[in-house]
Amino acid sequence: MNQPSPLTLETLERAVGGEAAVIRAVTRLIPAGGQGDKVFPPTYAAGNAPLKYATEKRRIDGKEVDAVLLDSVPSQANRMEEALLMGWDSGELHFPVIGVDFSQVEGLEDLDRITTLQAPHRIADALLRDSVDEAGRLFRDTVAGKAFTDATPTNATAVYRYCPTALVFGVWDSTGPRGGLGTKFQRALTSEIVGIGAMPGVKTASRLDPTGIQANVPVYHRRDDKNDWTINDSEADKDKKSGKAVLFSRKGAEGKGKPSAINHSNVVPSIDTTAGGVTIDYAFQTTVLSLVALRRLRFQTDVNGTRLEGEGRRNAERAAQTALAALGLAAVSYLRAQGYDLRSRSVLIPDPGGPLTLEILPTDGGEAGRFTLTPADARTLLSKAHEKASKLAFGWEREPLKLKPAPKLADLIRKSRELAARGEGDDEEA
Repeated sequence: MNQPSPLTLETLERAVGGEAAVIRAVTRLIPAGGQGDKVFPPTYAAGNAPLKYATEKRRIDGKEVDAVLLDSVPSQANRMEEALLMGWDSGELHFPVIGVDFSQVEGLEDLDRITTLQAPHRIADALLRDSVDEAGRLFRDTVAGKAFTDATPTNATAVYRYCPTALVFGVWDSTGPRGGLGTKFQRALTSEIVGIGAMPGVKTASRLDPTGIQANVPVYHRRDDKNDWTINDSEADKDKKSGKAVLFSRKGAEGKGKPSAINHSNVVPSIDTTAGGVTIDYAFQTTVLSLVALRRLRFQTDVNGTRLEGEGRRNAERAAQTALAALGLAAVSYLRAQGYDLRSRSVLIPDPGGPLTLEILPTDGGEAGRFTLTPADARTLLSKAHEKASKLAFGWEREPLKLKPAPKLADLIRKSRELAARGEGDDEEA
């Protein structure tokens, strides 16, 4: 097998131009603690299932193996967007990002800024919809908002101009004027991490209270502050019908009326067999950038609104598609450089190590070309691709639009925080 060489813009242009179907990266991973160390997958509502993990059978090398999902496609997309945001914040990467600035909003300063790389639905998110520009216009009433609302895969210039990452990671405009009939842009870049040879384990829990607080001491809501507690009947809130002291309870806490409801007393040793982690032989991260999906994106006008025709359009579209491919590959490279700390007790490392290796798979099949891509190379690749696209009127503005939350959105967030602080939040839908 030939040694991989650094990926160049010329190679990427040919691939996007039709020579290749996808660019793929497959990375073998092992637990950071070594063979036999347990990792903890994400948990899901289990219902009657014996495990809270997403387990399934997969076929590898002609054999059926037990597999478990360690990081889903949406989760990997969020991680790649976070990696891009770090590159954008540092000034290393240049592409458009729209942000909602909370830094000057009373009581919400801690939110700082939420961007299209953080909002769950990207440029279509309700956070943008309910935010305003400097003139006080709601996002959907701005030039950018109206252009996004009218955008389609066959006329995607507005999304390219204002939020190109939405064309890479996909977006559904379900919060706009057309609701569920809003335009959908498919994901061009997907990635997931799956553990192979998964064997479920168990997790134990216990706590010894150093003060010796007993579990059978009754605890009540205070009459003068129902969010506080007391053990004195005379200070307790009373039920209007029975006249009895109201036992203390808090959403998410166990043991109504017991010290455990206020996080005191012992916790009886227990074993969790539904979410006790897993041991695996190894894991695979499989990342695929679909060049076919990028080629489906069409651009009827340039970013200045000039209509494109003939060969000029074909050249401009190819340059825009190449810039999007470079942006996607920058996300892959930057995420790889950050490492694979998925969650507590789920840290993975590449095995064997070495730089990120990409495979470019020809459209008509055949042997894949192998290339390396470091973050430094990814920055150069994106810069060159953007420079070439700019010459064809497909340049990017770093911050094409700055927003701040509308008063009603700020009020909604404050009220939600107030309820959560009182223990009255309702997160059942989530």
